[in-house]
Amino acid sequence: MDHLAITPMRYPAGRKQLTRERIVRAASRRFRSRGSQGAAIGDLMRDLHLTHGGFYRHFDSKEDLLVEAFEQGLGENHSRIVSAIESAPKGGEVKALIDEYLSIEHCDNPADGCPVAALATELARRPPRSKARLAFEQALRERTRQMAKYMPGVTQEEREKKAKLLMSGMSGTLNVARVITDELHRRRFLDDARQFYLDAISR
Repeated sequence: MDHLAITPMRYPAGRKQLTRERIVRAASRRFRSRGSQGAAIGDLMRDLHLTHGGFYRHFDSKEDLLVEAFEQGLGENHSRIVSAIESAPKGGEVKALIDEYLSIEHCDNPADGCPVAALATELARRPPRSKARLAFEQALRERTRQMAKYMPGVTQEEREKKAKLLMSGMSGTLNVARVITDELHRRRFLDDARQFYLDAISR
C-alpha cells in the first residue's frame, strides 16, 4: 500500500508576520513586568495558544526576541511621550514630557511602561557585546536624539546631553518609586522628582 508523504502545513507570509508581531507584543509586556529571566518562552507561547517549538520558526533565540521586544516597548513609550508633548501648550513641552514619564500611572504599570526603567539593570549584567545590550545602547542613543529637540539649549550637543541625563535620571527615579510600598509616599516622591527635573532642565 502506498503511503502519502506528509508535508508541513504552510501558512501565508502575512499570517506568519502577524503571529510574530503577537509574540513580540506579548513578550514586550512580559519582559517589562517580570524581567527576561522571569519570562519563560514555553509559558509565553502557551498563553498565546502557540507551540513551544513554533517559537523557533520566528526567532533564533530568546535573546533575539528580547531585542525586538525592547524596541517594541521603546516605540510604545516614545509614542505616549510625543503625544503628551504635542498636546502641551507652547513652552510646556518639557514639563509635559516629565509629567508623562513620572506619572503615577506609568509607575504603577511597568508592563506598559518604559523598557529602560524595567530592563536596564538586568541588561547591565550581560556581556558588553551581547545582542540585547548593544541594541539597548543603539536604541537609547536614537531616542535621546529624538527627545533633544524638545530640550532647551543653544547647541544640539547641549540639548542631547540634557535629553540623555533626563531620560536616564527619570528611569532610575521610576525604579526607586516602584520599590516604595506606601502609595502616598510614592506619589510624593514622584511629585518631588518631577519638580526637580523640570528645574534642572530649565536652567
